[in-house]
Amino acid sequence: MAALMEYDPFRNVRTLQNEINRLFDHNWEEPNGQMAKWPMRVDIREDENQIMIKADLPGMTQQDISVDVDNGTLTISGERKFDDEQNRDGYHRIERAYGRFSRSFQLPNTTDTGNIAAKYQNGVLEVTLPKLDEAKPRSIQVEVLN
Repeated sequence: MAALMEYDPFRNVRTLQNEINRLFDHNWEEPNGQMAKWPMRVDIREDENQIMIKADLPGMTQQDISVDVDNGTLTISGERKFDDEQNRDGYHRIERAYGRFSRSFQLPNTTDTGNIAAKYQNGVLEVTLPKLDEAKPRSIQVEVLN
């Protein structure tokens, strides 16, 4: 004899709610152990000689930003501090993100890690990842034999 099961019209809704809760309960911790408090937006472009990463980091100083390469991973991290802490109660709205941030990128094995350069200007961090000479495209002359 088959067992009777009680019909639950909201079972699918509860399942969806549990999945949404699970998504928002994620601690958003980066693999290197630093908490990402706000998302750092980047553009990544590649040509035959290099890979360029441009990251928006407005309102920061050079001392607030760290670029590290370790074991084939490039990590851009830092902290944007709220600089008007004593007048915080006078603010009606604070929408800009503050706190620690970190973002890591796995580097391809064609990257010349010894010559990576970074510059910061007008709120944009630009990291240049040159390619190794052997990874650059080259033309090979075809010899004609008679």
